[in-house]
Amino acid sequence: MINTPWGNLRVIDAHTHFFSHQFFRTFARLAQHNLPAEAPLTVVAQRLGVEIPPEDPTLLAHRWVQEMDKYGLERLVMFTSVPGDHPSVAAAVQAFPERIIGYTMLDPTQANAADLLRQAVYTHGLKGVTLFPAMHHFYVHEDRLYPVYQAAADLRLPVFVHFGVLKFSIRDKLGLPNTFDLRYSNPIDLHKVAIAFPAVNFIIPHFGCGYFREALMLAAQAPNVYLDTSSSNAWLTYMPGPLDLKTVFAKTLQVMGPQRILFGTDSNVFPRGWRHDIFREQVDILRELNVASEAAAMMLGGNIARLLGL
Repeated sequence: MINTPWGNLRVIDAHTHFFSHQFFRTFARLAQHNLPAEAPLTVVAQRLGVEIPPEDPTLLAHRWVQEMDKYGLERLVMFTSVPGDHPSVAAAVQAFPERIIGYTMLDPTQANAADLLRQAVYTHGLKGVTLFPAMHHFYVHEDRLYPVYQAAADLRLPVFVHFGVLKFSIRDKLGLPNTFDLRYSNPIDLHKVAIAFPAVNFIIPHFGCGYFREALMLAAQAPNVYLDTSSSNAWLTYMPGPLDLKTVFAKTLQVMGPQRILFGTDSNVFPRGWRHDIFREQVDILRELNVASEAAAMMLGGNIARLLGL
């Protein structure tokens, strides 16, 4: 429980990343032409200003649990953040099943994507799937993705889809080229899919990450679409007119109500740890908007608990 203006509430962060040792090794390998042959991970840590976690993912998981205990968090939803690293997240989940919930990252253009998703659930115990259209270059409404959505429906998994701006600072700092394609990043593309799969709950992070209007339009038409509040929401700087986070929350509540808003921070690395600053900022906004205690409890943990059957 965390003390809030509405009393002590259960808080579940619905959007964090498990940046494992394997995650950093993957990027060191991709950027090897820009790194020294000896101790490349040391250079990666220096350039990024982060700590490289131990090779054993359960040690990193233990540190995240300590972070949860420090702030009073009930659970973290943690994403696999490079393809193929789901065993690291699975190890974290297996070590702390009551505290960490894992999602697998999937490239749905693979011929066996639906089978890989089932394996992530049955073999590794993961509870959701993340899709990145701009990264893997696909439109979410393509027919070839339908087996993945059907698998998610059968498995009762939430499907997280990153639309809008996609920017990984780690790529920039390591001198890696930007291979993302924003043509695939409009939330409106999900409308047909959301209607076709009413049993699947789709989660769009960062209020649409620059496609705020489109995300609200979609959510107004599809009751199985959720928005998460995660990160610093730097996409606000791309808006053509004045828009602040308080207005974003107000408009989202107006269109969707509190039942489909998921609190998240996008926390991912140490020594920074859990983004308590983002939590405080968003709680202050909800207080200023005179949000009722029941609504606050939904957004801060109740909604994601309901989606995951906790």
